[in-house]
Amino acid sequence: MFCSRPSFFVTLGRLASCALAVALAGCASMAPPDSTPPLPVADAWPADATPTAEGPVPAPALGWPDYFADPQLQRLIGTALANNRDLRLAVLQVEQARAAYRIQRADQFPSLGVGVEGARSRVPGDLNVSGRPQVGSDYEAYVGLSNWELDLWGRIRSLKQAALQEFLATSAARRGVRVSLIAAVANGYLSLRELDERVALAEQTIATRQESFRIFSRRYEVGAISRLELAQVRTLLTQAQALGAQLRQSRAFQAHALVSLVGVPLDLAPRVTGFDDGAMFAELQVGLPSQLLASRPDIIAAEHRLRGSNANIGAARAAFFPSIALTGSWGSASSELDGLFDSGSRAWRFLPVLSLPIFDGGRRSANLDLAQVRRDAAVADYERTVQAAFRDVADALSARQWLAEQVRFQRDTLDAQSDRARLAKLRYDSGAATYLEVLDAQRDLLSAQQQLVQVRRALLSSQVSLYAALGGGAADPGSPVSAIAPTSRAPQP
Repeated sequence: MFCSRPSFFVTLGRLASCALAVALAGCASMAPPDSTPPLPVADAWPADATPTAEGPVPAPALGWPDYFADPQLQRLIGTALANNRDLRLAVLQVEQARAAYRIQRADQFPSLGVGVEGARSRVPGDLNVSGRPQVGSDYEAYVGLSNWELDLWGRIRSLKQAALQEFLATSAARRGVRVSLIAAVANGYLSLRELDERVALAEQTIATRQESFRIFSRRYEVGAISRLELAQVRTLLTQAQALGAQLRQSRAFQAHALVSLVGVPLDLAPRVTGFDDGAMFAELQVGLPSQLLASRPDIIAAEHRLRGSNANIGAARAAFFPSIALTGSWGSASSELDGLFDSGSRAWRFLPVLSLPIFDGGRRSANLDLAQVRRDAAVADYERTVQAAFRDVADALSARQWLAEQVRFQRDTLDAQSDRARLAKLRYDSGAATYLEVLDAQRDLLSAQQQLVQVRRALLSSQVSLYAALGGGAADPGSPVSAIAPTSRAPQP
């Protein structure tokens, strides 16, 4: 029946098509033009943070498996990307933002539906002209268009754009969580290996001093040394034992933190060999400060939020203009169910509604002021994020430069302390010095050994920080994170 008399249906369809064309093609956005504020930082890195050498590959293009050369560290990072709960939460937040964007985008299109209704009613005799009770029926079947707003001023399109920018900002934030996770796992692993090396040095010292205490105990028993000298030897031993216990406790805490970060139980047995400082990382290309805009996820997220705030201004401005909403239906109606689709039962309804609030107590003006203030806040947040990124890179470059010098100085200090301890022992054996001189030399030697390991680890951590500050690890298609949730891609506006 619907196809036998299609004239009005065709007319309604043409009207809806024209309205759709007006809404999608004729509407004008009232959002301010998108513009990125000028960089609130210098065009070059500070003098004390200038890269001394440039690697062949920029950090954003260098995947973490290519930058981190240690096989165990690679396994830890891969496991963390697949199991860390913070990253999983960030991925799910991206999916929430994607769904919110799709909901907002659906408001651009008309909502069409079909329905069937049936009703029976009884009217008393004193309420109709016949004076007798009447029972009536009403049956309808229709296709309907429900309260579709023509987006003449771009309000709905601006809201859709704001939702899109929030989705893209959330996606960039997820990449920022990924970078932070990679850096945290790498630093946690380096700290664990540092403690392994320091524990090994402490154990070697403990073993040496236990042997010395055994020898000096025998010498005290035969009267060759005084009780004071024996107490001094014992002091050296107990100090080394206390340091060993402290380092083992720190290692246990660091192992627990790394397990929590990775997200699954791990076998983190102590490693006997020390760091191979020169083979831990690949060389990086630092580039210029302006290149951070395209590589740092936090800067990208701040830029998307800035664009979203402009879109919200457009929606607030459009609210001052009239809105037109269309509601209509076409179908068949009859008082008898078996006559619902008979000839002549065609029925239709078309209700365009034009509305413009005259007085709202200043609500629309306040909404516009709020959107503009939020845009100004987004500009400030963008500039602050750029400045923080600039500082992160500058700090990492400075740390890499000055820690390299500290490592060199600390190696010289260790060599000097080793000679001092050896000479002090020779002077004591020849009777030219007391054992207190040996005690001080041995204590300083152990401290120099521990400090060298700490400074070497700090230098390696500065290279991890530099990789993360430059946006390294933000995008890697081969990452196990794809197993958590589908890769979030920006939908077409």
